[in-house]
Amino acid sequence: MDLDFAQIVPYIPFIFEGIKVTLLVTLLSVVLGFIWGSILALIKISKFGPLNWLAVAYTSVFRGTPLILQLTFVYFATPQLTGYNISQLEAAVLTFTLNSAAYISETIRGGILAVDKGQWEAAKALGIPYRRMMLDIILPQGIKNILPALVNETIALLKESALVSTIGLADILQNANVVKGAIYRYFEPYLIAGVLYYVMVMFLTWIARVVERRMRRSD
Repeated sequence: MDLDFAQIVPYIPFIFEGIKVTLLVTLLSVVLGFIWGSILALIKISKFGPLNWLAVAYTSVFRGTPLILQLTFVYFATPQLTGYNISQLEAAVLTFTLNSAAYISETIRGGILAVDKGQWEAAKALGIPYRRMMLDIILPQGIKNILPALVNETIALLKESALVSTIGLADILQNANVVKGAIYRYFEPYLIAGVLYYVMVMFLTWIARVVERRMRRSD
């Protein structure tokens, strides 16, 4: 086997620099996706027909098309359609936010509908307004039920963030690609990139297990 890790040692810090971009894209997309996904979930369970239909159609489009297509469309088509030269980071965060919101909205909707009907009936019997009932009673319980699923969505988004290398954003994989071109070796830089992704995913998986254990104790 033709392996020579000595050549890649000077480039390891450069590959590690991609961690900041990977985490930034992931965290921003998860937070913004959760906010937009929560809004979509509330629209889906509402009785306002037109908005409900639009929310369902939105989810269908983003779940039914490849993420890499959405990313390249946002990055390359936005300047053509709007005249705005969107940056690589903006395109990545926008695409992952819109995509993750589609999945998160279904998860939140399921969590809300899983709340015991007695909670809904008790709140209505007490005359609590719908908005306050959702924000103070139903939504917190629904989110508690789906917290592990949200952590899993974060893990999936972390791995999918590697797609930003296709538009040249300097994440872990893109930096590994740069190193590959500099030393003309593939295995070593991609192995390091894979290890970095694996460590981050395992850390998030550990967090998910801790959250699940605490939720079981609190029940």
